[in-house]
Amino acid sequence: MGNSGGSLTTRSTGELHQLMRAAGFTGIDGTEALAEGWQTTHFADAGRRSLTALVQRTGTPAVMVSFLDSDVGFIEAATPEGSTWEGLLNRDMATSYEIPLEQFPIEPAVVGALAWAATSGLTPDEEAIRQTLTGSALFAEELSSALLAALGLPGAT
Repeated sequence: MGNSGGSLTTRSTGELHQLMRAAGFTGIDGTEALAEGWQTTHFADAGRRSLTALVQRTGTPAVMVSFLDSDVGFIEAATPEGSTWEGLLNRDMATSYEIPLEQFPIEPAVVGALAWAATSGLTPDEEAIRQTLTGSALFAEELSSALLAALGLPGAT
């Protein structure tokens, strides 16, 4: 099973790459500016607690998607207040990897995503979030981009 890295989206001031390295992210690659201070940075790998460590260091919410061969996306999100949620992108492909779908229930992910977006000062689209969590695509990255837009991230397409 290969890993094709992931993407982290956060609103950060300061040297984000340096903060990401300190939190255990490796292979940090280009950063793409969205709008209103939000940005997406690509990385090769992250430790088990890297997202939580980064959110604590930056004091800003973040959402991370780790990709498995561009087929499946594992979503993790956290806020500085300590609320977290997780989800799975491309469920149809996940079954071919024998990933247990019951470990990634859809409704708690939708509720978590809505709460995360509200805490982040965003206006999410609940139906669009549900569609990204249940939909399928040739590449999980397509669903990840749709999820960012559904969460209400400014400048996400």
